[in-house]
Amino acid sequence: MPPRSGLRLMHVHAHPDDESSKGAASTAKYVAEGVDVHVVTCTGGERGSVLNPRMDRPDVWENMSEVRRAEMDAAREILGISQDWLGFVDSGWPEGDPKPPLPEGCFALAPLEEATERLVRLIRSFRPHVVTTYDERGGYPHPDHVRCHEVSVAAFEAAGDPERFPDAGEPWQPAKLYYHHTFNRPRTQALHDALVAQGVESPYAERLADWKAEPEWDARITTRVECGEYFGVRDQALLAHATQIDPDGAWFAIPLELSREVWPTEDYELVVSHVPTSVPETDLFTGVTPD
Repeated sequence: MPPRSGLRLMHVHAHPDDESSKGAASTAKYVAEGVDVHVVTCTGGERGSVLNPRMDRPDVWENMSEVRRAEMDAAREILGISQDWLGFVDSGWPEGDPKPPLPEGCFALAPLEEATERLVRLIRSFRPHVVTTYDERGGYPHPDHVRCHEVSVAAFEAAGDPERFPDAGEPWQPAKLYYHHTFNRPRTQALHDALVAQGVESPYAERLADWKAEPEWDARITTRVECGEYFGVRDQALLAHATQIDPDGAWFAIPLELSREVWPTEDYELVVSHVPTSVPETDLFTGVTPD
């Protein structure tokens, strides 16, 4: 029997590709250890940009929904996870000053109760011990990421309450809730400094120059999961989202060995725990007893 059989982890993400850019190496690590990992993808990514020049073609733009579903299928197989679509439509990234209104019927405008009930139904069906999602800023302020945070927190709280959504399955209370802190400043600075020390141009220089230091925000990280061994799996899952990832871009500017040496963890913030634990942690399942 795998050493962690009986443990279940659910990641709630806004778009296909988010499961591969945030927490994918720790996902691969837990899958390898026998944890059952399930991803909920809130939207189909229909209004996403094409960020890979090789995929910037009319046939891709005309079939964006189908293309992104196929990419998700490929990434799911690479990571060894199961996955559900929450069934909402991508809100897109509003541009302009002032920004235009969000499109009617998009996820960011969906009634909170409706989206929460859908996620509660999935939580009660999969029965995760641990749930992860984005912080209140959405990780970055995409309207779908912010809404994903709101829905995830509401569903985490409601899933164990028999009076909430009584037709959505038997109540189940996950033990722990975490926020991803993938793109934290200390990690970015450490990778940048390592590249500069080797005389290599850093893709992070401009970003760091504009990045206001927030020590109190960085201090929110409670849990660092050692998963450098699985960075290669993470990269393969990222590349499966071919519309979203330029293989010649900044994602792959850091050699794997350097990443493993400088910052071999993926980082999280423990927000709620219904089991005994203490921080800092090195494992999302600290204090959790498998079924």
